[in-house]
Amino acid sequence: MLKVNQLMTAGALALGALASSVHAEDTVKVGVLHSLSGTMAISETSLRDVLLFTFDEINAKGGVLGKKIEPVVVDGASNWPLFAEKAKQLLEQDKVAVTFGCWTSVSRKSVLPVYEKNNGLLFYPVQYEGQEESQNVFYTAEAVNQQATPAIDYLLKQGYTKFYLIGTDYVYPQTTNLVLLEYLLSKGVALENIGGGFKKDDSGKIISAGKYTPFGHTDYQQIVAEIKQFSAGGKTAVVSTLNGDTNVPFFKEYAAAGLTADTAPVVSFSISEDEFRGLPAKQLVGQLGCWTYFQSIKSPANKAFVARFKKWLKTTTVPGIVKEDRVTCSPMVLSYDGVYLWKAAVEKAGSFDVDKVRAALKSGLSFDGPGGKVTTQPNMHLTKNVFIGETTAKGQFKILEEFKDVYGEPWLLGKFKAK
Repeated sequence: MLKVNQLMTAGALALGALASSVHAEDTVKVGVLHSLSGTMAISETSLRDVLLFTFDEINAKGGVLGKKIEPVVVDGASNWPLFAEKAKQLLEQDKVAVTFGCWTSVSRKSVLPVYEKNNGLLFYPVQYEGQEESQNVFYTAEAVNQQATPAIDYLLKQGYTKFYLIGTDYVYPQTTNLVLLEYLLSKGVALENIGGGFKKDDSGKIISAGKYTPFGHTDYQQIVAEIKQFSAGGKTAVVSTLNGDTNVPFFKEYAAAGLTADTAPVVSFSISEDEFRGLPAKQLVGQLGCWTYFQSIKSPANKAFVARFKKWLKTTTVPGIVKEDRVTCSPMVLSYDGVYLWKAAVEKAGSFDVDKVRAALKSGLSFDGPGGKVTTQPNMHLTKNVFIGETTAKGQFKILEEFKDVYGEPWLLGKFKAK
């Protein structure tokens, strides 16, 4: 009897192993690495949601190379060293074919050595400072010339002559504002008309421009008072690279101080429709944003995308997903575009092998996304449309200007010379 039981157990184990093997052959593991808790969850949770929606949409049409996408979702928890640990888990334990993830540049910088060591592939979807071109990262993100400098061009054209720079204290705002300092000086803006302060090295060279606060900072009374004083008597715009939930106390203090879009408009590079769900939108009408997508784009492709996403929200059984009052935004769409570009690259390569997929990505693949056509570049960035918008009372953006087919340029620091 013991021998029969042993045979039955061995048979069951063999069947289980066979079923697991068949399942593995039918699926491809894909990593999702975002902050689902902590200060950045206000922004990143929606990227998890749109990725799961995209995987389901692709799986419903047969998957990728006949394999269904099997997402492996991990929480970076707004903890930058933890991001690196989670990246290592995805690559070395879960053996994912690709990862979609990160929001802040500090989280991307944290995981970068892990992806380079393991020859993994990360799709990065959020506006960033440039000065980087890794062969293991595909940047669907807006480069500085696809967000920050077009916004400055728009403001200059509107007659603004003074600019106050404020951001969260980490690499993206710091580097972006150094580029913007050079760009403003090259456009003839005087140094004394650029607010927020400067730091210089021993030789007198400016190494930091703007005012910076930590992640999760809550007390903006003194800074807003400084902005109000700086903006008095001149056409002044505030250029904000504040990231995460710190935007809530900043804008509340800004409104309480009597500042408005008429007296000192704020152009934000980290606030999309998604963040406006947690902000006093009615008090912020007329504030500006610059992205490569707005939900308000009136195209059949965008309307269909928004409708499909909202339908998916109603039917998904994934726990923890907020279903009510949802919107779409640029980082969500650049995540969505990234999955489809990866799919196209895999299918062109006929393989999930990272080296072959990378070569396909560099060849110039296009996808007609919700924000218009996007095209991959040899430098692992995207050519895409850029939009300037002003916020409405409903937390959406009214599109004011569009720049077509802007090539992503990561290397801008030192490019612009003062007049």
